[in-house]
Amino acid sequence: MRSTPAAQARDERLTDLVNPFIGTENEGNTFPGATVPFGMVQLSPDTGHKTGYRYSQTRVRGFSLVHLSGVGCRIGGDLPVLPTTGDITSTDYATYAAEFTHDSESASPGYYRVGLKSGIDAELTATTRTGVQRYTFPATTQANVLLNAGQSLHTKVANRVEILDDRTVRTTITGSGFCRGTKPYTVHTVTRFDRPFTAYGTWDGTTVTGGSRTGGDGAYVRFDTTDGDRTVEATTALSYVDAEGAAGNLRAEGGRPFDEVREAARDAWEARLDDVGVTGGSDTLRRTFYSSLYRSFLAPNTGSDADGRYTGWDLKTHRARDFTYYQNWSLWDTYRTQAQLLSLLAPREARDMALSVLKIDEEGGWLPKWGYGTVETNIMTGDPVTPFLTHAYQQGLLHGHEERAYRALKRNADGVPPADLPMLGREANREYVGHGFAPYLKGRPRTKLGDSDYHWGASVTLEYALSDAMLARMARELGHESDADRYADRARSYRHVFDASTGFFRPRDGSGAFAGDPDPAKGEGFHEGTAWQYQWLVPQDLPGLVDLLGGREAANDRLDAFFAYDRLTADPAGTARDVWVNGPYAYYNADKYNPQNEVDLTAPYTYLSTGQPWKTTEVVHAALTLYTDGPTGMTGNDDMGTMSAWHVLSAIGIFPVQPGYDTWGLSTPVFDRVDLTLDPRYYPLGALTVTAPGTSDSRRYVQSVAVDGSSYSRTYVTSGILRGARSLDFTVGPEPSGWGTGADAAPPALT
Repeated sequence: MRSTPAAQARDERLTDLVNPFIGTENEGNTFPGATVPFGMVQLSPDTGHKTGYRYSQTRVRGFSLVHLSGVGCRIGGDLPVLPTTGDITSTDYATYAAEFTHDSESASPGYYRVGLKSGIDAELTATTRTGVQRYTFPATTQANVLLNAGQSLHTKVANRVEILDDRTVRTTITGSGFCRGTKPYTVHTVTRFDRPFTAYGTWDGTTVTGGSRTGGDGAYVRFDTTDGDRTVEATTALSYVDAEGAAGNLRAEGGRPFDEVREAARDAWEARLDDVGVTGGSDTLRRTFYSSLYRSFLAPNTGSDADGRYTGWDLKTHRARDFTYYQNWSLWDTYRTQAQLLSLLAPREARDMALSVLKIDEEGGWLPKWGYGTVETNIMTGDPVTPFLTHAYQQGLLHGHEERAYRALKRNADGVPPADLPMLGREANREYVGHGFAPYLKGRPRTKLGDSDYHWGASVTLEYALSDAMLARMARELGHESDADRYADRARSYRHVFDASTGFFRPRDGSGAFAGDPDPAKGEGFHEGTAWQYQWLVPQDLPGLVDLLGGREAANDRLDAFFAYDRLTADPAGTARDVWVNGPYAYYNADKYNPQNEVDLTAPYTYLSTGQPWKTTEVVHAALTLYTDGPTGMTGNDDMGTMSAWHVLSAIGIFPVQPGYDTWGLSTPVFDRVDLTLDPRYYPLGALTVTAPGTSDSRRYVQSVAVDGSSYSRTYVTSGILRGARSLDFTVGPEPSGWGTGADAAPPALT
């Protein structure tokens, strides 16, 4: 543990502050089960919700191995396992599900426990590639464990179950699905029990066959707990490669008793959380902060086995050498916040994640958009992989791989994936490159699985232009000047979908005419948002956007209307809940800020570029009140840690205002002091302290900022400054000041 003031004053483990149940209601879609940072396995209860667990549902169908935190569609839930007693009377987990109450349920990082009304206690913990379950049964000769290979959160394709000996069960599960469907993917498991079975059998459909060692849909194993030992432990190893991979993962990470694994998982989380020490703030504020920090480290997930093997997107077996292969890429979400947080607090893993994305390009033929395991789902639109990788480049994570990454990004930026590949890439690129905008072609048939860029032409144009700006910077720094000029020019394409007659962005059809309802609150042609919400998604050229809107005064008036600023100053928390968009899927028919979705994540920081930086803090601090210490305490779907990372970065007071570049906007921290322990391989000083003595609801306005004791007047810092600084100090007061209002204070235009 570090000897910072925060650590010295702490009487409890940081893991004790984490509430894994936050976000398990109101479609936050988080899970409360056991995992380790970036683990392959997320062992968690399934209660019937599409993504696994909902707090208001109190019948558990099983404890399954795979869960993606905060996603909006069903996926995973592989091999739900449930302890029961008595005869096997059903093979449908919705029927044999066990009732429980929340009074008998608890969770902490790396551990979950529930007492079932059947009289069985179930406990879960995990390593990177295994899940460990401990069941305490009543005294009975029929203590069963059901291993259901035929039901999960995805669509069943094929399954096989084998009982290998009197302690071991092996399964192969192939499924598909996620929002609009996917190609099939396969997982392999091996489960090893700590005591021999007294009986066993398998099932196919509704037919249960006692004594059978092979089956299609599931297996049961039975124990006698009348001899005084009423506990059964089972360790399940997972592999996306093959059965030998699962067996190898079991040999590498299994074999330890439950309590030892639980302690190691807790220690792994403690080490992660301890890299951020906070001083000040209420107990609730600290609980919500560390819970969000915890969720930020849940994904992407380890994809390579203990021996380094992984299944590539060409469905061939490869071996990761000198890096860990990661998978599961919700890039439309994570490129805005979580990728940046990981580059700051987990740069070694973030490097391997970026290299894993490049491996997808090499082995699969194109860069991904929303990848799960070995398949492309093509969910969401635009070009999120570009800012994801350009940010990695800006952070120094691609050292030695810069040109390799640039070649992949250039091909993606200038072309469209071949028809025989599953990736959509920049689907509307021909029109965008040729005419300066992605057309809105309502009802155009989809050519591949997933979301079509043609159905959301206005927002897609904005996303493409943002990505072009970030790629232009990378190209120029690598010496590709002509490419840089071309991409910088394309980065201004947002102007081509600006309708001067309405003063808002609008979609254009194939002929170039503005199309759809002109009401900017409606959202036609915008993906999960409206023109009101997307109008701020020009972080690469906010000075240019301000000019389009009629200058700073007009832009500030519009920002004030968007955030309901007059009401916000009188009642921040009430405005956040009652005036702003409130609902995880309330994407359309709104002219107000939506803190529930990714489109507006950078919007509060627009004031940094309009000469009123104090309003950024007011909006950000109001939005932070939406994060609470209970099951409904998330804003929208967490989307693989995206919303949680927004919370963490905004609470610290540094935020990636130009995702894909190296600028971090400044706002008032919510803690008196934050001590960041940084990896000296990427941050030579190894630490950064952020202070804001006396920060509170009544003293939240920046009066001045100092970097290592020297006065600093800009509203942003660069990654270079963060790498070379020991301290970032905010002086705060009860009223706005002139800090950050100078001519050169705003983040730079990148076009």
